[in-house]
Amino acid sequence: MGVCQPPQRLDKNLVLWYNVRMSKLRRDSDFEVFQKEFKMWQGKLGLLGYKVYFKHEPLKGAYADISIDQGSMIAVVRLDSVVSDEDQHRDVRQSAKHEALHLLTGRLEQNGRYRYATECELSEAAEELVIKLEQLIS
Repeated sequence: MGVCQPPQRLDKNLVLWYNVRMSKLRRDSDFEVFQKEFKMWQGKLGLLGYKVYFKHEPLKGAYADISIDQGSMIAVVRLDSVVSDEDQHRDVRQSAKHEALHLLTGRLEQNGRYRYATECELSEAAEELVIKLEQLIS
C-alpha cells in the first residue's frame, strides 16, 4: 500500500484532503499488532494445527473477518485497511481475539451447517471446544 505524500504547495483544500485520507488509512503497526495478538490467542487456544494467512485490505461491512477451510486446516484472517468513523475507536487486540475465537468455534460451526452431520460429530466438536476452554481457564 502506497503512502500518500503531503502536497508540496500548501493549498488548504489539499492539506485537508491529505489529513482526512491519512486518518482513514489504518497504520501498518495496527496490522502488526493484530497479527501478533491473533497468533498469541491461536497458541493459547491450542489451534496451532491451522496454517493462518493474514490480509490487510478494504472490507465491506466488517472491521475484521476470518474464512476457515476445515478440511485443509487453513484460515485467512483479514483486517480492514480503511477505518470508518464508527470503527475509529475499536480495539485491534480485542478484534484479533474475537477472530481467534471464531477459529476455535469453526469446526463446531461447520458441522452444525451440514445437514448430514451426525450427533456424534457435533458432540465430538463440542467436547473439543470444552476441553480447550477448560485448559485456558484453569
